[in-house]
Amino acid sequence: MLHSPDAQLQKLIQQQWPTAQAAGHFFALPGLSGNSIRVQRDRHMLLARRVPPQPIPFVDRQREYRVLRQLRHAGLGPQPLGWQSPWLLQGWLPGEMLTPAQFTAQHNEVLALLLRLHQQPLTGYRLRLAPLLQRYWQLCRQRHWRWHRRLSRLLQRGEPQPLRLAPLHMDAHAGNVIATSQGLRLIDWEYAADGDVALEIAAVCAIDTAHQACWISGYAAQAKIDEAVLARQVQRWRPWLQLLMASWYQLRAEQSQDDTLQQLAQASWQDL
Repeated sequence: MLHSPDAQLQKLIQQQWPTAQAAGHFFALPGLSGNSIRVQRDRHMLLARRVPPQPIPFVDRQREYRVLRQLRHAGLGPQPLGWQSPWLLQGWLPGEMLTPAQFTAQHNEVLALLLRLHQQPLTGYRLRLAPLLQRYWQLCRQRHWRWHRRLSRLLQRGEPQPLRLAPLHMDAHAGNVIATSQGLRLIDWEYAADGDVALEIAAVCAIDTAHQACWISGYAAQAKIDEAVLARQVQRWRPWLQLLMASWYQLRAEQSQDDTLQQLAQASWQDL
């Protein structure tokens, strides 16, 4: 629990609760990225997301705010309420996050949610994995020649040409899907940008590897894409995502010295 929000956060909260005598109570939320705080006053709640104190490639709260503003009428995620560096203030989504078992069991509903996102106008922010992977390489202190070899091969090969270019969430997993009274919603939009829809499905398959055939066939049916074509494109993106996940865990483990992140980083490199 936090007791003394900084001036920027107090100002944003005051704009939402102008008659309140106090900003409310502050609770740090769990998560591998951290930097999220639940603000509560009586029965009212807000979510405050801080710019990470240490750089995480592509994470930009101002971009996140602008993307959420563009999507605010689509019923896909939380409502953006304000941005003043280093804080992004959002509405709190009431509901329950899905368990991994529920995420798999409700894959058709999750895919319908992602497809609605993919049908929205482009955000204007393009996600490119090549410069993103290079930035992780630059920021990490511990590097291995096999990492450099894998990165060099991917850069030489070049990113796959998009099957369909659309707004992506890029972090859709059980903990980021909330079951609300209005249906499923997505939270944690810090990696959202425009990219290949097959990259989104590849990212979901990387989380739920045991059921990737269901994710691919389900999305192909809903999006009216040839299943074999989608499966091949997902396969093309797989080595890019594997290296991206390993790089993310490596950087966050070095920044946080967290035992869980260090174990995840080690396991990711072993998988490679």
